[in-house]
Amino acid sequence: MALFSSSPTQARLTLRVLAHLLRYPDTEFRAHTSEMQQALKAEAALPASRLAELDTLLRQLSTRPALDVESDYVELFDRGRRTALHLFEHVHGDSRDRGPAMIDLIQTYEKGGLYLGPAELPDHLSVVLEFASTQPPTQAREFLGEIAHIVRVIFSALLGRKSPYASVLAAVLELAGEKAEPVAVAPEPEIDESWAEPAVFGGCSTEGQAKPNQPQPIQIVRKSPQPLSGAQA
Repeated sequence: MALFSSSPTQARLTLRVLAHLLRYPDTEFRAHTSEMQQALKAEAALPASRLAELDTLLRQLSTRPALDVESDYVELFDRGRRTALHLFEHVHGDSRDRGPAMIDLIQTYEKGGLYLGPAELPDHLSVVLEFASTQPPTQAREFLGEIAHIVRVIFSALLGRKSPYASVLAAVLELAGEKAEPVAVAPEPEIDESWAEPAVFGGCSTEGQAKPNQPQPIQIVRKSPQPLSGAQA
């Protein structure tokens, strides 16, 4: 597959598998790992080497003790600042700008016919990927491209922790038409430190910003909404 061609490959199933991989690995998730492996191979939207990595991750998640898998997930994504999967934590932290950004993103989803459950936050990467899976290939790539600089930071932090989940973030970057290359990431702060962030992606010149020293507020919106045929209601 040509990752950077002008005609993106259909990746609807792949995006949904990646979304599931970033959710809490409970019993129901582990019951469907073989189906996810088959879907990735059947759609073949990623290079063979990346598919092999994801296959290994899915096998590990399905065969390791459940308590170990679940505790590792919590430690990695719920207690790690640099590896947090809520994108606006990397952009706004707990500042008041996060609320309006959440509302804008929810409105983007609803315009596309995707409505979130009461327990879901719109900026979680798994939700973002689910929405991207409802888009035509070109729009999906553009949508993912808008968050690529944040995904790259998380990818780099996962590499630093030698986590096999790094392959999931690498796959997202590739589907966005980007190379999965790490960038320098600031050391992980203490868990009880303040989570306040500037209004834009602070320190982006060293944390994956595409244009260093230029202000780049994140905008996870579609510029021209189009009718959807496969949106989830």
